[in-house]
Amino acid sequence: MLKFKSLMKHSIDSQLKIIKKGIVELIPENALVEKLKENRPLRIKFGADPSAPDIHLGHTVVLNKLKQFQDLGHEVVFLIGDFTAMIGDPTGKSETRKPLSKEDIEKNAKTYQSQVFKILDKSKTKVVYNSEWFKKMSFEDSIKLSSKYTVARMLERDDFEKRFKNEQSIAVHEFSYPLMQGYDSVVLDADVEVGGTDQKFNMIVGRQLQREYGKKSQVVLTMPILEGLDGVQKMSKSLGNYIGVTEPPSEIFGKVLSISDTLMLKYYELLTDISLDEVKTMHPMEAKKRLAKIIVARFYSENDATKAQKEFEKVFSNKNLPTDIVLKTFKEKNIDIVKIIVESGLAESNGEAKRLIKQGGVKVSEKVLNDEKTVIDLTSEKVIQVGKRKFVRVKCE
Repeated sequence: MLKFKSLMKHSIDSQLKIIKKGIVELIPENALVEKLKENRPLRIKFGADPSAPDIHLGHTVVLNKLKQFQDLGHEVVFLIGDFTAMIGDPTGKSETRKPLSKEDIEKNAKTYQSQVFKILDKSKTKVVYNSEWFKKMSFEDSIKLSSKYTVARMLERDDFEKRFKNEQSIAVHEFSYPLMQGYDSVVLDADVEVGGTDQKFNMIVGRQLQREYGKKSQVVLTMPILEGLDGVQKMSKSLGNYIGVTEPPSEIFGKVLSISDTLMLKYYELLTDISLDEVKTMHPMEAKKRLAKIIVARFYSENDATKAQKEFEKVFSNKNLPTDIVLKTFKEKNIDIVKIIVESGLAESNGEAKRLIKQGGVKVSEKVLNDEKTVIDLTSEKVIQVGKRKFVRVKCE
């Protein structure tokens, strides 16, 4: 009833204006209008395979749109693809993906829930796992599902088409993925499915499958893919151009400040509700600081955002060191710099640490280090800096 009342506050035109902000496509818009005319909470589906433990800002583009639907009084169904993750979404891939282990899937699924509720309203979100229905399906059921779509239609998908033309292998089970994602919509009676532009084909499959099973077709809403810090490639942890939602406030703040002015406008459009006309009247640096504070506050608090800004201005405007540098102690009095960097969490691997050193991105007590074989004397405390924002104090026990 509360959801129904909240819907009554918004006209169809006002809802459409909010829903269409920042999107790429709405397929078809007239179908969404018809659903809104029913004046009931719509079921908004979003599916995510727990293929990695962390969520970054790129993922939050869709999550922010889901939150807008919630604020309008609609119900979000957050689908965790614990079953489909065992296949691996082939979207955008030039080769067959390796399936994840059940243990990794379960571990990642737990972290997903804790992270998405930094944005979504937990009380207005229904969390489901698609293993609930796929584990119950017989082989006969699978064959019936496969009969609903043709190979010719599957090969219309861009990545499948390219691999077929290049004579690259396509495993039969990869054709199952779009069908399974579509079948999720059948089971959930989804009114709208939201996803990135790279998910358009799979979501369209869901529309057809719903018709095949005698249900009303969902509306497909696609969101743009957010570029990473480089402003060129899709935000990705593997590319190192991401901003993780669980990173420390100071790290998030500093990374946002490093983006270009052009990319800043796109981040404002996709990650906030602030008018771009308002942003364009601001000085670029002040606009970036405001954006950084908004993002930090979303994942932490207003107080954390203010502290992060003060820390950033202290370190980078006044060239001082942060006040809260963590102390890491080692048993050895003399230790290899690569080992220090990795064990202190400043890099994820020896290879990454060596690359950072070669690029001049490592300082020891404010002096740039160029030799990856350097041994550091820890009888006295040293401050290790990696990049612009990562610091650690080190000494022997």
